[in-house]
Amino acid sequence: MKFDIITIFPEIFDSYLKESLISRARKKKLLKINIYNLRKYTKDAHKTVDDRPFGGGLGMVFKVEPIFKAVTALKRKAKSEKRKTKIILFTPRGKQFNQKMAYQFSKLDHLIMICGRYEGVDERVAKHIADIELSIGPYDLMGGELPAMVVIETMARLIPGIIGKPELLKQRIPIKRGRQGRGFIEYPQYTRPPKFFVKKLRRARPEVWQVPKVLLSGNHKKIQEWRQKHQKIIEK
Repeated sequence: MKFDIITIFPEIFDSYLKESLISRARKKKLLKINIYNLRKYTKDAHKTVDDRPFGGGLGMVFKVEPIFKAVTALKRKAKSEKRKTKIILFTPRGKQFNQKMAYQFSKLDHLIMICGRYEGVDERVAKHIADIELSIGPYDLMGGELPAMVVIETMARLIPGIIGKPELLKQRIPIKRGRQGRGFIEYPQYTRPPKFFVKKLRRARPEVWQVPKVLLSGNHKKIQEWRQKHQKIIEK
């Protein structure tokens, strides 16, 4: 899987890409992540990527020309590599990203992600360049960099070999649930110690927070039944 990210703040991704499973996956070449500075696709001396909105208004708007140049260059390279590509524009009014969408994207092998900033992005980008407009929630962020990280992390969990055991991968593949659509399974998790003593006041007896006994029983059938009873299907 290859991720190409277009941004004006490439350094935002530095620490994120150098840590944890994402870093290991890159070293193992299980995924490729490239960060492209949008300013490199400008032609003026000041490397201008934005301008005032027509009709007036607050803030600045990303220009269509540098984004077009950046995406065209990346698409040309993807075509030479025979990659299945989808172009994402992050915007608060876009479709909300979910697990089902991540699973659909995992059938591709290349995502180009456009990270907007300031007041927004010239509408011609959404209309003529992007394949889909995405949001990660019903709120407004300062830019598309955090959403890009969210998409990468969600997608990375679906790539075999990144999170380890194949069983963990199966838990994130969307399942059918009648007419209510699709989702994935989550259930409560516990680890050592089996008893955790909490003393809230000096003279009070400590509370004991215990792990459910069935999880300590070693009876795999009963454990599975307990997990099914307490599981929650996270809807799309």
